Amino acid sequence: MIIQYPDLKNKIILVTGATRGIGKTVAESLATQGAHLVFNYRAGKEDVADKFKKKLMEMGAEKATPLLFDITNTAEMKDALTSFSKEFGSISGLVNNAGVSKDQLILRLKEEDLDQIIDTNLKGTLLLTSILSRQFLKAENVSVVNLSSVVGLMGNTSQSAYSASKAGVLGFTKTYAKELASKGVRCNAICPGFIQTDMTEGLDDKAKEAYLSSIPLSRFGKTEEVANLVSFLLSQASSYITGEIIKVDGGLYI
Repeated sequence: MIIQYPDLKNKIILVTGATRGIGKTVAESLATQGAHLVFNYRAGKEDVADKFKKKLMEMGAEKATPLLFDITNTAEMKDALTSFSKEFGSISGLVNNAGVSKDQLILRLKEEDLDQIIDTNLKGTLLLTSILSRQFLKAENVSVVNLSSVVGLMGNTSQSAYSASKAGVLGFTKTYAKELASKGVRCNAICPGFIQTDMTEGLDDKAKEAYLSSIPLSRFGKTEEVANLVSFLLSQASSYITGEIIKVDGGLYI
């Protein structure tokens, strides 16, 4: 079930990591709201970006604008976002969704893997939000939604680097919410649990059973269930909510 939020129509919203997984469903859901969807893509992925743009338009997006930048490349982000704002105006919605995970025990953690996880999941989120903050001051009804993870709250075996990066996102969310509240900018975080994506589809039956046994609702979540919360937090329906950490985990953290 998709609830329509009239104030999302024409709202300029940037979703990172939007061409797959949860981010893809989030972008598609916002397209049905009639938003102006902005999403990033990396060099060599032009065909993927073009196809996704067409799909978003077919689903009802007011506009769909792909931007060439890597979340770990600050110069690319600045250039792309400066050019965009000159043409279209200020972004007023941001979904920091891009992320990577390389599961391994702490004893086997490689420095290059740690760098990639922190640079993408944490550093990229902070720098992108920082770059956009000046635009936010010129816009109205600004809302930032950070995609963290339930493992950022509770930890998980073989995910020391990933859980640390996602825990960092939660600290950033609260601080940013405090810093920009006086300017009318809101910031909240979502902590998904086990959601049906390519990652969970790749689990063997034994692993799935083990994970399901720890979830009170006895099922994996759907990407749509996360996307619905994102739309709510971006809309004025949540205008008095900021600095919150909201779990979408079927009761896993209870």
